[in-house]
Amino acid sequence: MPRIAVIGSYVVSLTVRVPRKPVMGEALIGDLFDMGPGGKGTNQAIAAARLGAQVDLLACLGDDPFADSAERLYADEDVSTDHVHRISGTNTGIGMVTLLPSGENSIVGHLGANLLMHPHHVEAFEPVIARSDVLMTQLEVPLESVARALELARKHRAMTILNPAPGQTLKSDNLGHADVLTPNESETRILLGLPPDDPTPTEDLAGRLLELGVETIIVTRGEEGSLIVTARGIEAVPPTPVQALDVTGAGDSFNAALAVGLAEGQDLRAAVEQANRAGAFTTTHLGVIDGLPTRAELEDFRGTLE
Repeated sequence: MPRIAVIGSYVVSLTVRVPRKPVMGEALIGDLFDMGPGGKGTNQAIAAARLGAQVDLLACLGDDPFADSAERLYADEDVSTDHVHRISGTNTGIGMVTLLPSGENSIVGHLGANLLMHPHHVEAFEPVIARSDVLMTQLEVPLESVARALELARKHRAMTILNPAPGQTLKSDNLGHADVLTPNESETRILLGLPPDDPTPTEDLAGRLLELGVETIIVTRGEEGSLIVTARGIEAVPPTPVQALDVTGAGDSFNAALAVGLAEGQDLRAAVEQANRAGAFTTTHLGVIDGLPTRAELEDFRGTLE
């Protein structure tokens, strides 16, 4: 059983599907609502556990009923909560998702207790990191905590996967301890200080990220699949064809399946193929948690389009 340590967030997601993007000042009524747990750290931890990994999570919750539901969720999903902290006097993170019929979305959020994760929380988590095969982290918690986690994982020779979302510009000293970086196309640009719609080809930008010290970059491209970028070159991995309902959480499902595959000893190409299937599976469900596959579901899934 692979051991995966996850450092990240818990965010309650409130999703409303609307027929089109609202304009400023407009009150637009949706036709579908979903409220459920989320946050990149939580999504990735649960996804990895469903795929058969032993998962330990470091996260911070607020002092409210949302935290109670988070703790029940972790218990139900067999995710260790020994390092899940409740922070008094603050709220649990929340995200408001606007979902279009195409499956595309936009998110407005408040990270609440997630912003109060400090390096001392990470240092207390060091024994967990030391016995883990893979450390996964993202950017919904403070960068100083992410950087400390990556540093400790390198110290203990655990593989590190940094999912740089939400996107922000990072320097080489923030990236130097990440073995695998998993941006989407807009995040690839933001990491380099460029506008998210910069026209430079993604392949060129990924090459520039390699120069910052990351050994492997995997760019997720939605319905176009993924790119594996290393010093040896660029390899395209085709997508799993689906009719997407909700793309929320697809990247988290991708990252978890990638981590599990690599922790189990799969080669990089096979792990990315598995991750593409997991991300595609998630897009066929409304809401993130319901769309995270079990191992059996993922092994059987080959897409919904021929």
